[in-house]
Amino acid sequence: MTDKMNKQHKYVRPSWDEYFMGMTNAVAKRATCDRGRAGCVIVHDKQILVTGYVGSPRGLPHCDDIGHLMKKVIHEDGSVTQHCVRTVHAEQNAITQAARRGIALEGSTLYVKMTPCRTCAMLIINCGIERVVCQMKYHTGKESEEMFKQAGVKLEYFSEETLKYDNQ
Repeated sequence: MTDKMNKQHKYVRPSWDEYFMGMTNAVAKRATCDRGRAGCVIVHDKQILVTGYVGSPRGLPHCDDIGHLMKKVIHEDGSVTQHCVRTVHAEQNAITQAARRGIALEGSTLYVKMTPCRTCAMLIINCGIERVVCQMKYHTGKESEEMFKQAGVKLEYFSEETLKYDNQ
């Protein structure tokens, strides 16, 4: 009877992408801005090099403690969005951790919650990261997607769902 039950409920190991994306969700639990609790894991040869999460620069107050620092952005098409600028993005924090530790990111894969913003995309490209895996799309991610395409960075999504924040 036990063998039959084991066959019915056989454990399925996650793929490497699923495994590392799960790690990003664990890292995100340390994030200090409730608008974008995101984590980032950078991996090379199936080994974690560095992690990062959304949070204020060292020594500065966190959104969770004193609130958001919102800035309006007026886009070329006339649309207006609001962004919290108190925090450093998860990708930026992971990349700066690598710099502080002297860890090269050339040829690595970056796992993150959503399409990186334009600034993060530029950093990712310049670090030599070859592949970016996102849980979902970000509603203003088209420019980053195009930059990655032009630079030859592979971009993959777990889901075609698009994340859009309230009060954009």
